[in-house]
Amino acid sequence: MSRLAYLNGQFIPEESITVPVYDAGFVQGITVAEQLRTFGGKLFRLDQHLRRLQRSLEIIRITDVDLISLGKAAQTLAEHNHQLLAAGDDLGLSLFVTPGPYPTFAPPGPQRPTVGMHTYPIPFHLWNGKYASGERLIVSSVRQVPNNCWPLELKCRSRMHYYLADREAREREPDARALLLDQDDFIAEASTASVILFQESQGFLSPPREKILPGVSVGVLEEVAHELGIAFSHRDLTVEDAYRADEVILCSTSPCLLPVISLDGRPIGTGFAGAMCQRLTDAWSRLVGLDIVEQANRFARRSPV
Repeated sequence: MSRLAYLNGQFIPEESITVPVYDAGFVQGITVAEQLRTFGGKLFRLDQHLRRLQRSLEIIRITDVDLISLGKAAQTLAEHNHQLLAAGDDLGLSLFVTPGPYPTFAPPGPQRPTVGMHTYPIPFHLWNGKYASGERLIVSSVRQVPNNCWPLELKCRSRMHYYLADREAREREPDARALLLDQDDFIAEASTASVILFQESQGFLSPPREKILPGVSVGVLEEVAHELGIAFSHRDLTVEDAYRADEVILCSTSPCLLPVISLDGRPIGTGFAGAMCQRLTDAWSRLVGLDIVEQANRFARRSPV
C-alpha cells in the first residue's frame, strides 16, 4: 500500500499529483488553502476548517466546489495514509483550491477550479525542542497585508510578506521568526502563527477578531482558557504590551502552541517557557487524547516513510 493524494475529484498516487505551470495558483498566486493535522489519525476540527475555506472561496468568487464531498475525501485520504505511519505518529493535510488555468498561458479548454489535497508526516523536528527552549521573535519592518488589499479572513497562500519578514528577522537574530504589525502599529501575527499575550491580572489577550485571520487553533485555545477559568479577551495590542506580558504564546495548527521567550532580544517574563503555557499544553494534550510534546519528541526523527 502506498500513499495517495487527491486532485480534482480523484484519488491518485501521491507521486502523480501535479499542478500545471499555467495554473492561476502558480502564475498569479491565487490559491486558497487550509492546513490541518490529525491526532490519533483523525483530522482535527475538520468542520471549522471547511467553514473557513467556504468563506475564502466566497471571497474569490469560486462557487462550484462541493465542500461536503471534499470533507469526506479529506477523511478518506487521512485514514488511508495514516495507516502507513508508525503507531502513535500523525499527519499533516494540505488542502488547496485555485481558479484553475490562467487563460493567457493555458491551452484552450474548460475553465474549472483546481482542487487538491496531499498529506505528509508532521515535521516535528522543526519545533519539538521549542516547547522547552521557546521561540524568539523580532518585530519586522514588513507589515501585515492591509485589509484593503484583501480581507483578513481570506486564508490564502500569497505569503511573500512572511518570507521577507522572516528573512529580516533571521538577519538580526538567527533562528528568530518575525512578528508582524498592522498599518497602525498594532500586533497582527507572527509568520504563520497567531500571537496571544498572557497577563496575570487580565488573562489572555488576542488582537481583535476583525483584524486577524480567524484562527482555528486560537479558537481551541480560547475554549481551553474557558475550561481553566481564565479570562480571554480581544483588543488592540502594542509591542509594549508584549514586552510587559508575563507570557507570550504562538498558536498554530501543527505545533498547537509554543512559548515565546524574547522579543527584539528582550526577555518575555522570566525569559523561559512559562507555567501558563505549560498548563495550556497539558490541557491541549488532554483535549486531543495524546501528549503533544512527547509525540513531537518521539517522532522528531523517523525512518523514511
